[in-house]
Amino acid sequence: MEKYLNIDHVSIEFPTANGPFKALDNVNLKIGKGEFVSIIGHSGCGKSTVMNIVGGLYQATEGGVILQGKEVNEPGPDRAIVFQNHSLFPWLTAYENVEIAVKSVFKGKKSKQEMKNWINHNIELVHMSHAKDKLPAELSGGMKQRIGIARALAMEPKVLLMDEPFGALDALTRAHLQDSLMEIQSDLNNTVIMITHDVDEAVLLSDKIVMMTNGPAATIGEVLEVNLDRPRKRLDLSDDIEYNHYRSKVIHFLHDLHAKKVA
Repeated sequence: MEKYLNIDHVSIEFPTANGPFKALDNVNLKIGKGEFVSIIGHSGCGKSTVMNIVGGLYQATEGGVILQGKEVNEPGPDRAIVFQNHSLFPWLTAYENVEIAVKSVFKGKKSKQEMKNWINHNIELVHMSHAKDKLPAELSGGMKQRIGIARALAMEPKVLLMDEPFGALDALTRAHLQDSLMEIQSDLNNTVIMITHDVDEAVLLSDKIVMMTNGPAATIGEVLEVNLDRPRKRLDLSDDIEYNHYRSKVIHFLHDLHAKKVA
């Protein structure tokens, strides 16, 4: 039976002055509806390239991506992307930044009142109703990222793609946003693919951790199934034997890759 999202024998080459550069080689991954998948690996292993192919920003040289039985060939609102940089329009309020995405997807499909209600609903999901009329310059880094997530969710994507969404935030803000993301994903049953360098983040949030080999010609080295009960609470997990087992497996995988890289 086909999975909800199928990354099927994907390879990609980029032209360079010295000839083709193969970034990915034969990447295969099946993701079920509602799964939270993290992709982790050393810099240059093609994590963002995988995400950009799923997002339709890059075209695979070989293979392809199938979402609900349809091939992905270009960007679309069914795959919303949240980048490390919040990418908000600085001249628009938080509300207006979400509104512009909603109008692009639902104009002619929802009434003005329905769109207004939907915008407010998604802003409320990320706990930002109190600041919806503020400009990005008036918001903290974490608040901006919350609005970026609200904007992506408001498009009702089939897959939410997150490229190190919390990488530029301080540890406390990062922890709060991780907790919020777990709440949202639990409520909405989103299918999420997140790129991260943070082992603890990957184990805390994920149903699967996809560990990439070193580039060039990177591929999937191992897929770790994380069978921890939800909801997950970070303080309870800190001394959990299973949690630390998963954490250790990822750390050892990355350490072994690093040893090969410097050998």
